[in-house]
Amino acid sequence: MTSAGEPVPPPPGGVLWSLAGDIRGLLMLPAALTLQVAHPAVGAGVDEHSVFRTDPWGRGERSLRSLQLWVYGGEAAAEEGRRLRKLHRTIQGTDTRGRRYHALAPANYAWVHATGFPVYRHAARYLVRPLTEAQERALYREWLQVGRILGIHDRDMPQTIEEFWPYYRTMLADEIEATAVVRELVAADSAVPPPGRGPRAVRLLVAAVWPVLLPPLARFRSFITVGLMPPDAREAIGLDWTPAQERRLRRLCTVVRLVVPVLPERLRYLPRARTARAAWHAEQKVRGFTPRRDGPVRSE
Repeated sequence: MTSAGEPVPPPPGGVLWSLAGDIRGLLMLPAALTLQVAHPAVGAGVDEHSVFRTDPWGRGERSLRSLQLWVYGGEAAAEEGRRLRKLHRTIQGTDTRGRRYHALAPANYAWVHATGFPVYRHAARYLVRPLTEAQERALYREWLQVGRILGIHDRDMPQTIEEFWPYYRTMLADEIEATAVVRELVAADSAVPPPGRGPRAVRLLVAAVWPVLLPPLARFRSFITVGLMPPDAREAIGLDWTPAQERRLRRLCTVVRLVVPVLPERLRYLPRARTARAAWHAEQKVRGFTPRRDGPVRSE
């Protein structure tokens, strides 16, 4: 339950509830983040104010923790939304087209939120299964709830799928471009520092072998980022994608789609999602109802 007047997180057992905490969601996030920074204002804000170059692992961890709170945080979800808005209050400058921007300007902040829906929808086709029309509509309704958690007004978000797609196509046609941050995120030879967390012995070992580990990891990150980007967004940004790459992606996703559903919960779901799911399942059992293991988005 949330306090009176607070925005309500997506419902337990919903489509987003099933997708956001699944480890396959980790493969979807790079495409969403890259699509976000393809907006000139968002890209400029990240370029000038983010630590993604000096502390990419820390930034990624914080972003993932925040996302999990939006969906599984209960009353903490709204507090996380307020924290993010406070964090972005001072982020402003001039974008790549010479326009003044502010991170919390409705058009900019709403785009950051909006990118999640088309990426989840597209990537689920590869990594889980295609969503039905009813599931797509449910996912969009739930994603609107996330927008409210972030403090975005309904008037600044398309309220239905029918309203979303014209907005999305207009953004792709008029705003989206290959910003400097996009080019860095999809580069297969990016200079990424080794992870700086964990036991000292492990950090030293990783640092020692990092020159060998980084090239294949960077190539994989580039491949999965571009591959799971919706094709129309990929085209709008100007990212190349060949039939051979598409075949490789489909083979990889087939393996993921077959393996992940048979993993135990402790391996399949991220910690906060796992805890929330266990609590919800226990509550449902008390009420005499046993939820399906995969929720409403099955991958068999």
